[in-house]
Amino acid sequence: MTAIGRMLTRMIVARFLAILVGISLFVVTLEVVAYANEILALDKNAASILGRYFMMRLPGTMATFLPMSMLLAILLSLTELSYRNEIAAFWASGISPWRIIVMLLPLALMAGGLNFLLADQAAPAAAPQLREWGIADYGEKKLKVGERDPLWMRSGTDILRAESANSDSTVLEGVIVFRRDADGILREQIVARDAVLEGDRWKLSKVIVYYRDNLPPDRLDAMVYSGAMKPASAGARSGDPEEMTLADLSYFVENSGFGIRPAWVYETWWHKRATLFLTVLLMIAICIPLVTRFRRGGGIGLLFAAGVALGFVYFVIDGVSISMGELGFVPPWMAAWLPLAGFAGIAAAMGFRAERV
Repeated sequence: MTAIGRMLTRMIVARFLAILVGISLFVVTLEVVAYANEILALDKNAASILGRYFMMRLPGTMATFLPMSMLLAILLSLTELSYRNEIAAFWASGISPWRIIVMLLPLALMAGGLNFLLADQAAPAAAPQLREWGIADYGEKKLKVGERDPLWMRSGTDILRAESANSDSTVLEGVIVFRRDADGILREQIVARDAVLEGDRWKLSKVIVYYRDNLPPDRLDAMVYSGAMKPASAGARSGDPEEMTLADLSYFVENSGFGIRPAWVYETWWHKRATLFLTVLLMIAICIPLVTRFRRGGGIGLLFAAGVALGFVYFVIDGVSISMGELGFVPPWMAAWLPLAGFAGIAAAMGFRAERV
């Protein structure tokens, strides 16, 4: 890395950390203040619970604001250099926008890796505790984590749901088995008071079997189900893909979502998680060609506004695309990668145009 590359990296890193930490602390602090009474009630008004809640919310908040923080840090650095006419010196020395992007590549990869770790490891690790507390957004999806978790299992086309389970999922209560045909259409529903795993078979007690086409149900004291059920115990048993790790998402994809949600929902989030490595690089690739239009320090406000506008449009389109992938309107890979590829094409076009200016 050249002296220019080191200088740019130092400038961007300093502003990036200041913006990311500042915004994250501000947002989480506002939430803690707004829900202070509810948070204190979790631990008999002990003040330490406020700090614990703060630390639990911080990783997810940082993951949310990291790409935008990098965008703002780059724009602030470039506008400062443009104001001091140092950008003109870069171009006069023969440095191209592409070379500057390459200089910043290590920074982009490190920031992308940090973004991935926050979203894939830190935030999912805190999610179970936040769901148990049920504060703020988690109040609507509160789950009791542990042995009383709702449990989903799958065997072939069959789906099983249990209201509660022991720690190793060998004794289930409130069991419903949805038996489906090869096309995924429900053909039979088995309701049992409980189920016990004996060897590789499930013994169901107090059973009612409902059939398709309104046939009379059968009532049995016990029956044996021989399906090799695979538990959906990895990650969040609620099936919230944004709170799962990449490994958990793969597990749900392999088992068709366990009937909680369609498999394409988890596939979409799997691909979305993989794009986090490249989002920061895209922010850099968008901003660097923009600055070529401002060689003498003029139009600094316009430079900053154009960069923010492009970044905002990207995040909006990315969110809409993910929603379309979750709904099954577009293939999962397309929902996750198309916004990134589209804006990468825009950045490339801007870069090639800058080369000719």
